Amino acid sequence: MSSQGPLYIGFDLSTQQLKGLVVNSSLKVLYVSIFDFDADSHGFPIKKGVLTNEAEHEVFAPVALWLQALDGVLAGLAKQGLDFGLVRGISGAGQQHGSVYWGADAEALLKGLDKGKGGLEEQLSGAFSHPYSPNWQDSSTQRECDEFDEVLGGVEELARVSGSRAHHRFTGPQILRFSRKYPDVYKKTSRISLVSSFLASLFLGHVAPFDISDVCGMNLWNIHDGAYDEELVKFCAGSFGVEDLKRKLGDVPEDGGHDLGKVHRYYVDRYGFSPDCTVIPSTGDNPATILALPLRPSDAMVSLGTSTTFLMSTPSYKPDPATHFFNHPTTPGLYMFMLCYKNGGLAREQIRDAVNEKKGDKNPSNPWENFDKVALQTAPLGQKTGSDPMKMGLFFPRPEIVPNLRSGQWRFNYNPTDGTLTETENGWDGPLDEARAIIESQLLSLRLRSRGLTQSPKEGIPAQPRRVYLVGGGSKNKTIAKIAGEILGGSDGVYKLEIGDNACALGAAYKAVWALERTGGQTFEDLIGQRWHEEEFIEKIADGYQKEAFERYGKAVEGFEKMELEVLKHAAKKDRS
Repeated sequence: MSSQGPLYIGFDLSTQQLKGLVVNSSLKVLYVSIFDFDADSHGFPIKKGVLTNEAEHEVFAPVALWLQALDGVLAGLAKQGLDFGLVRGISGAGQQHGSVYWGADAEALLKGLDKGKGGLEEQLSGAFSHPYSPNWQDSSTQRECDEFDEVLGGVEELARVSGSRAHHRFTGPQILRFSRKYPDVYKKTSRISLVSSFLASLFLGHVAPFDISDVCGMNLWNIHDGAYDEELVKFCAGSFGVEDLKRKLGDVPEDGGHDLGKVHRYYVDRYGFSPDCTVIPSTGDNPATILALPLRPSDAMVSLGTSTTFLMSTPSYKPDPATHFFNHPTTPGLYMFMLCYKNGGLAREQIRDAVNEKKGDKNPSNPWENFDKVALQTAPLGQKTGSDPMKMGLFFPRPEIVPNLRSGQWRFNYNPTDGTLTETENGWDGPLDEARAIIESQLLSLRLRSRGLTQSPKEGIPAQPRRVYLVGGGSKNKTIAKIAGEILGGSDGVYKLEIGDNACALGAAYKAVWALERTGGQTFEDLIGQRWHEEEFIEKIADGYQKEAFERYGKAVEGFEKMELEVLKHAAKKDRS
């Protein structure tokens, strides 16, 4: 494939693969190379990219695997005919929260990379004090999370300062547990990288700083102050001392497009990179995802996969223990708001299957046809008349984190006139009423937790997203899209965003384009927005804001919040008894 420079590479180091994606200045994708860890690696007894120690709830990956993968991806791009000499910039995305522990010889080994001495895995085998990186699926840090939650006086204050309450996967609790379990190894650790900054380090030939957005996934960064929080770092450092941990973590440049330096000679000699190729900070996979399109403030992205993820770019910083806030990866003054739910597609599929069984259609050619028809025929909130109570429920096949509840199903009737809420199955025609109720339940939770973060798009219209972008398997379902527009609004409509599995790598590549081609003060949204051809990626699939529906669901949000609190209260009583 012939190509004109300059070119930019975005890498995506995820749990199960490393991907390298090449774009030109016009954002056209020219090459994609993928190294699948299970299928393409050799020498690692991994499954789905990781190793597990079930006795301690540990999930981790061999760092050497990623070294093997990077040479593999670059070799794949070379085989496809990429002229590396045209590559002007490199950035990346890394699975969030994972940590890499460098040994005393790390800087010397990184600096001494040499084409004549073999590949990265061979040359950097002695660069790490610990050979493994904890994966985001790891849940071994309950003790440390409980302690982190109390350092500043409670989960609300920890969320206010760091953007999130403590979570198993977050890097601060992981570092604390690591220092306790392996004190001698921790003492010999010279630097700690996130997966994203580890990736940048390999290209630079020295340990790279954290990205301004990804650093917020550690429970150590004070988002208000733009610096490590002294109390949190002191607690995490323990007997090793604050200065020791700060030295291990390093400084954090404020500019997400900061020039970290030129690519190391190893890549020039081995692959033909230009010596002038610049390395840009790599960010986390979720921040990279919102860079996969010019997401404007108040635009919302809803990922409808096995789990549900809600991402929004917002100028409002209103943290809560149930949500995540990060600095925006490119744009000062903006934040990235994120919600993660374990129950998404699985909950919808469970009710879909029950509907098919009720209809006597256990193996339909289109498994969603009955579900969609029933959901659309059911009145919003099950209200056949305006005086009927609103039907709403929670449907959790798996334990949920938002809200923090065991698995189960709860059904309520809510009267918005007097605010009464009754747990009951009276009047419910299950599972038919549940087809619409499961969609409403998931989307009402998003609206409840994102309210106050959006702005009014124009006079006379209440605050709401400008656009709602749906991604993932559920984005193909137009029934879900229609109800999403009724509940979430979207003054410009509801869109399906079709970028396949390339979101993180695309976002990283776009970040590199912006960093190196921006004019003074030009924002990421402006530069990418001018070049991004939305007709190639998005399709409007439903109307957004509809005044009557939006107001009705606005009343339902109040009942939904009451319902969650009621279920949480009863769950707490049950746990105590």
